[in-house]
Amino acid sequence: MRVVIVTKENTDYARQVQEFLGNFTRQTGRSLEVINPESLDGDSFCRTYDIVEYPTIIALSNDGQVQNMWSGTTLPTIGEVSYYAGQD
Repeated sequence: MRVVIVTKENTDYARQVQEFLGNFTRQTGRSLEVINPESLDGDSFCRTYDIVEYPTIIALSNDGQVQNMWSGTTLPTIGEVSYYAGQD
């Protein structure tokens, strides 16, 4: 399972996202993949999964199917995300 957070740096919510990522790593021992939507790869990723709001956390199965998606500044709990991050 692949869990990605799509976020921009230097935004009003950037600190909130960094705190979430830090807490996630401390509590689970895992890290999340971070993609910048303004990069070439990030733009392609966002088009593929129709992501238009940031930050967005998306859980993808091994074959690229969306399992769950959370968008906006109301981030999910670490438990919700770790469920998907712990599956292979």
